[in-house]
Amino acid sequence: MRLERQTGFSIIAAIFLLVVLALLAALIASVTGMQQSSGQLDLQGVRAYQAARAGMEWAAYQVLDPNDAIPACGLAACPASPQNLPALAGSLSGFTVTVTCTQTANTTEGNRNLRVFQIVATACNQPSAGSCPNVPPPVPTNDYVERQVQASVAKCKDSTAAAPRCSCG
Repeated sequence: MRLERQTGFSIIAAIFLLVVLALLAALIASVTGMQQSSGQLDLQGVRAYQAARAGMEWAAYQVLDPNDAIPACGLAACPASPQNLPALAGSLSGFTVTVTCTQTANTTEGNRNLRVFQIVATACNQPSAGSCPNVPPPVPTNDYVERQVQASVAKCKDSTAAAPRCSCG
C-alpha cells in the first residue's frame, strides 16, 4: 500500500513541475516580445524626431532666405500652412511630416526690418487624412510614433547695409 501512495505523489509532483515550467516559458516569451517591441518603438521614435527636424530645417530655410534671394531687401513670408513635406528617403520614408508656420511679429526699427516666425514640425508614421498629428478618427495603432519640434526664428534686413546684402550688423 505504501508503494501506491508514493507512485501517485510522483505523478502529481511531475504535473505540477510541468505546469510551473510552462508558465515560466510563457512569461519569458512575453517579456522577450515586449522587449523587442520596445526597442523597435525607440528606433521609430528616433527616426520620427529626425523627420520632424528635417521639416523644421526646411521651413526655417524658407523663411530665413539664407541666400538673400528676395529682392529689394524684402522679408520672406511663411509657406502655406499646414504643409506636408515631399516624401522623405531612406529610413525616414515611412514618415509624414506636417509643417505649420505662423508669423508672430513684424517690426521696423529705423531702417531695419525684423520678422519673427513660429514653426511647428510634426512627424508621424500613421497620418490621419494625410497629415500629422493623427487625431482620431482613425485611431492610431499600438505602434504609432509621433514627434514634434517647435522653434521661433527671426530674420532682420537693413536696406542701408553694406555686403552681405541687407544684413543686420
